[in-house]
Amino acid sequence: MTLFGDPAVWLPLAFAGLMGLSILIYVVLDGFDLGVGLLTPLATSAEKDKMVASIGPFWDANETWLVLAVGLLLVAFPVAHGAILTALYLPVAVMLIGLILRGVAFEFRAKVPAPRKPLWNRLFFTGSAMTSLSQGYMLGLYVMGLSNTPAAHAFAALTAVFLSVGYSAIGAAWLILKTEGALQQKAYDWARGGLWGLVLGIGAISIATPLVSERIWDHWFSVPEIFLLAPLPLLSVGLVIGLWIALRKLPDLPQDHCWIPFAMTSALFVLAFFGLAYSFYPYVVPEQITIYEAAAAPESLFIILCGALVVLPIISGYSILAYRIFGGKAQDLRYD
Repeated sequence: MTLFGDPAVWLPLAFAGLMGLSILIYVVLDGFDLGVGLLTPLATSAEKDKMVASIGPFWDANETWLVLAVGLLLVAFPVAHGAILTALYLPVAVMLIGLILRGVAFEFRAKVPAPRKPLWNRLFFTGSAMTSLSQGYMLGLYVMGLSNTPAAHAFAALTAVFLSVGYSAIGAAWLILKTEGALQQKAYDWARGGLWGLVLGIGAISIATPLVSERIWDHWFSVPEIFLLAPLPLLSVGLVIGLWIALRKLPDLPQDHCWIPFAMTSALFVLAFFGLAYSFYPYVVPEQITIYEAAAAPESLFIILCGALVVLPIISGYSILAYRIFGGKAQDLRYD
């Protein structure tokens, strides 16, 4: 326990890193399949089947990262788990209902008689929308310090919309990677529209975060931090410009380049996440509880860490294997 110094310091930091990594992977991976679900009303019946087929081998495994993140929050930071889940009880309940509805609709839409299929397509979209909107609402309230004020709830509602549009952007980028023909051309159009929602969402959160906390303001705008952190927003602007150019040029290029929009959109999510992580560190409950105050006993954390170091490679290995086996363009969705 003392190999890396004081276990009361490095163990909470290690678990905060593991939890943050799990959330980041979840947002990127489940973000694209939620985005695909949000885009289904814009597609034809045959295109809906292809869209669902593109996420079929992955969507269930993607949600494992959310389970891991919440599990780490519970066992490593039990005080914070209670405070956060109490403040976010209603949107968490909506998210869980959405995830259940989405999973049921995913299976039933492919097995019910043809006349009932449109109903389950709508429910698949509804479950995706409930999940993405509730996640955005939770993010907005978290940025606002979990405060229960009209301004905080208004900002949370705005963030819910922007995150959903951002998910649709990365979902469209995934479809560019996994599909061909007319559906891929539509995905380029969807990605261009969703990009601006993603940019507005990141911009709104970037502006609001330092304004709600003097500590975060000093984190970003004091010297020399403002110069050391300048590459983060500059890289984000560069990615947005590059992604816009790519979405305009790539439809006329060979399929070898169709991975670029997904990679660049994922990079935007990663940069936004690191900006938020830097802003809130060392707090796990904004401006209330630090990771060190919320952490379980070092002895408990060390035992849990041993288990996490076994579970994490298994989840990672399974995910990598799935993406390797089902790489390439999406095939027709079949259950026989």
